[in-house]
Amino acid sequence: MLEDERVEAILDAAYDCFRIHGVRRTTMEDIARRVGLSRPVVYQYVRNKEDAFHRLAARLLQETLERFRAALAGAGSPTERLVAALGAKVDLTLRVWRESPHAQELLGEGVQLTSDLLEDFHAALRRELVAAVEADLPDADAPEFAELLLALAHGLEVHGADPDVPLRRLRQGVTLLVAGLPGSR
Repeated sequence: MLEDERVEAILDAAYDCFRIHGVRRTTMEDIARRVGLSRPVVYQYVRNKEDAFHRLAARLLQETLERFRAALAGAGSPTERLVAALGAKVDLTLRVWRESPHAQELLGEGVQLTSDLLEDFHAALRRELVAAVEADLPDADAPEFAELLLALAHGLEVHGADPDVPLRRLRQGVTLLVAGLPGSR
């Protein structure tokens, strides 16, 4: 197994353990057992469970940013592209809520363990949105509009019984915001 493949397998195992047991109850032994390696071998690739969590978060945020960018560059109207991009962001949080009974711990503790990553992630989303709004919606105050879109998406990242509700509301909210721009009447 190549080194990168081994790291990915360890991070996949860590995600499973964090999802099943939460961060606090997961041990390096749990991760090692899940990936099928000895604990000393796992320690060759990650320093501790916090390092595994941080690296896992970095991977998930990078994947989400790539989906976000692809959606903004994709086909469809400006509204459809904004909904798809912001949907990628919202889906990351909804995925944790769907997959883990420890979602509240993962998302809460995750903010503490990954504040540096989250700051960079949100700055990148903001830059991408501002550029997309400037290109596609010239009548908008792009920085302000981007902040409104991010606030809408953030407000919808909550646990709900029906996972389709946040994405439906996101679509409705973005549609209303775009329709409210001066040049869209």
